[in-house]
Amino acid sequence: MLKDITIGQYYPVDSPIHRLDPRSKIIAIMIFIVSLFLIEGYTPYILVLGLLVVTVSLSKIPMKLVVKGIKPLRWILLITFVINLLFIPGGKTLVQFGVVRVTETGLQTAVLMAIRLVFLVMGTSMLTLTTSPIELTDGIELLLNPLKRIGVPAHEIAMMMTIALRFIPTLVEETDKIMKAQMARGADFESGNLMARARNLVPLLVPLFINSFRRADELATAMEARCYRGGGGRTKYRQLHIQSRDYIAVGVMVALAAVLIGIKFLPDGMIL
Repeated sequence: MLKDITIGQYYPVDSPIHRLDPRSKIIAIMIFIVSLFLIEGYTPYILVLGLLVVTVSLSKIPMKLVVKGIKPLRWILLITFVINLLFIPGGKTLVQFGVVRVTETGLQTAVLMAIRLVFLVMGTSMLTLTTSPIELTDGIELLLNPLKRIGVPAHEIAMMMTIALRFIPTLVEETDKIMKAQMARGADFESGNLMARARNLVPLLVPLFINSFRRADELATAMEARCYRGGGGRTKYRQLHIQSRDYIAVGVMVALAAVLIGIKFLPDGMIL
């Protein structure tokens, strides 16, 4: 299950999405996330699905790799679905067991919320899958540059965010190695109920934390050995340049977001 996590991974191929400026991709993802939480109904979700399919196709990333990133979230999706199904009132009662009641509104909200989470994971995964860590750092830093005037350490924040994203797959790989080592010694992580499995994971935390601190110390030593002293006075080997394709990409995302949000205000009966 751990190896299915795709957030933080970079898929190196040459594609129109990979060639976009990281700033345009970050802005597009922010617009995507905001619009995803503002839309309602099935029609906007169908449009979002179409956008994701087109984006994945242009990026030349296998669709099964993007879909695989959803698998580790199946328990979160299931719990979210059940909570919304049982505790959202309104509409016609579909099923009732004593005080527990499943309503039409609850079922619709549960389905839409699960779809929203799936689209959120797929969309945000596309940012890291198509953007190298260096490009991501430069993009975040340039977007935060205006905040330097009020004392915000833009370079340090960008560096921390990128290192955190970069180390997600590394920590996942480390966790997988520790699990296999403990399973070789007789540990069982796959049997029992949900609580038993959660208790069996506790012995993983100590070696995982120790290895994480060791890696952080090694990274800090390596950066100091290369005379890294933060963003003050640093120059860059690669300069980012906004091109026409970046304006087109952001413009398409803004137009689509306007359409998605506009559908919300259409009269009832005109949309699903």
